[in-house]
Amino acid sequence: MTSTFFGASFDATDAARAAQFWAAALDRKVADGADEHDAVVEAGDPGGGPRLAFHQVPEAKNTKNRFHPDLITSDYEGETARLLALGATKLNAVERNGARWTTFADVEDNEFDLIAG
Repeated sequence: MTSTFFGASFDATDAARAAQFWAAALDRKVADGADEHDAVVEAGDPGGGPRLAFHQVPEAKNTKNRFHPDLITSDYEGETARLLALGATKLNAVERNGARWTTFADVEDNEFDLIAG
């Protein structure tokens, strides 16, 4: 017997707002029934990534993520501008050993990286 990676869940103060950000960032849909308490971004086409769930918690985020998503793009500058327009905040840009990535915070302050690929 084996396990399959089904999805990832994130805490949020407004689950629908977080889901709307990630659905737009990944060009996916928010599943019906989303509200401030619980929301789901549907899984993408095969190879498009797992289901993302967002659940309301009473407290705001106050420490660094122990897990964060990595996105990759062939249009690094364009995607950076698009994510910023969606409400992301740029935290740190890194160029090291030929690799280039930026760490952002989403609308709930959860960190994620955008990798130039």
